[in-house]
Amino acid sequence: MRIAMIGTGYVGLVSGTCLADFGHHVTCVDKDQCKIDGLLAGRMPIWEPGLEALVKANVERGRLAFTTDLASAVADAGAVFIAVGTPSRRGDGHADLSYVFAAVEELAGLIDRPIVVVTKSTVPVGTGDRIAALLEEQGAPVGVSVASNPEFLREGAAIADFKHPDRILVGAEDERAREVLAEIYRPLFLNRAPLLFTSRRTAELTKYAANAFLATKISFINEMADLCEAVGADVQDLARGIGLDNRIGPKFLHAGPGYGGSCFPKDTLALLKTAEDAGIRQRIVSTVVEVNDDRKDAMAGRVREAVGGDLAGKRIGVLGLTFKPNTDDMRDAPSIPLVKGLVAGGASVIAFDPVGREQAEPLLGEIDYADNAEAVADGADALVIVTEWDEFRALNLKELAGRMRGRMLVDLRNIYDRAEAEAAGLEYQGVGRGQV
Repeated sequence: MRIAMIGTGYVGLVSGTCLADFGHHVTCVDKDQCKIDGLLAGRMPIWEPGLEALVKANVERGRLAFTTDLASAVADAGAVFIAVGTPSRRGDGHADLSYVFAAVEELAGLIDRPIVVVTKSTVPVGTGDRIAALLEEQGAPVGVSVASNPEFLREGAAIADFKHPDRILVGAEDERAREVLAEIYRPLFLNRAPLLFTSRRTAELTKYAANAFLATKISFINEMADLCEAVGADVQDLARGIGLDNRIGPKFLHAGPGYGGSCFPKDTLALLKTAEDAGIRQRIVSTVVEVNDDRKDAMAGRVREAVGGDLAGKRIGVLGLTFKPNTDDMRDAPSIPLVKGLVAGGASVIAFDPVGREQAEPLLGEIDYADNAEAVADGADALVIVTEWDEFRALNLKELAGRMRGRMLVDLRNIYDRAEAEAAGLEYQGVGRGQV
């Protein structure tokens, strides 16, 4: 099938490339000429493992193309996916749908036959209804279908998630839309990936509910970590103890500095605004957001106490800046309030991230950057592990200790054991490990 993908951000580029790899002919469209020029030259606008090679392979096979011309992309497409950004609006936290509706308005004037318009972007409940009404108002032909097909991709593992999904969710109001989406995802369905059809509104809400639930697990285990520190328990053993229960499961039970990224912060706020508009209280999700914001803000204080209660004149080395490993995404990363809090307290900060420096520099102000972990340790009073990149899991702690002025390792991801760190000559502070 020929498919047009509007948007070459994280969702659009990964989804379009994977659909092309299934054998569909996909044209990705973006108004940003520089981004399209870069893609045509083989330069990726995002850092995602395996994506560059997959894009190159499908371009060479003639199944994947990039353009700024929406008309040419739509001309022979059987389905058009909308995968543009829906950032949080300032003020109320609701999803900003201006990019979505701008795409729909332009699309309406180009459609000359019944096709399926699919929202891949994360959008509030009822957005599909508004898109259908807008298409009709703008003169789109009778018979155009609107469906919702939310993405459930983890940054850093997006290609594997797309090709081996837990489920494929399609919200549609007519049989034709269901048939077209079933044909698009037939390669996955043949591999027994569950294809779940729901109403359009149910699909839209399911995406928000899923992310809110995962955010709840993260905030829950972080509060348990605080309790573990107060009573002398170990949150990692606690997480294993509850995670082995099949009703709970082990995923998203890793204590740390709080969640960030492009989804959880934005989607929990959007869900709260949807509930507010519907007159329904969402007390659990509201508390999850509050707990997470407080936790990220508290991390600088944790480091301050670890170095004796005063940051003035201290040199703090930060390992990892992106909100998670295997991505260059800095959106709502816990490192942002941490670094800003350290600097506000009078510390000088030097940081290293394997791929995130370019995205981090505009957000973190005047700090120093290093090219490796060893350079971060030079003269540092404390090292802080913020992002659990694989290369930070096997550091030579003894060498780092020899380079430092102080001896404190603040491990916000619980990568190391206390005994291992102390054997290397370091003092150790983890998260929820039975001792503050």
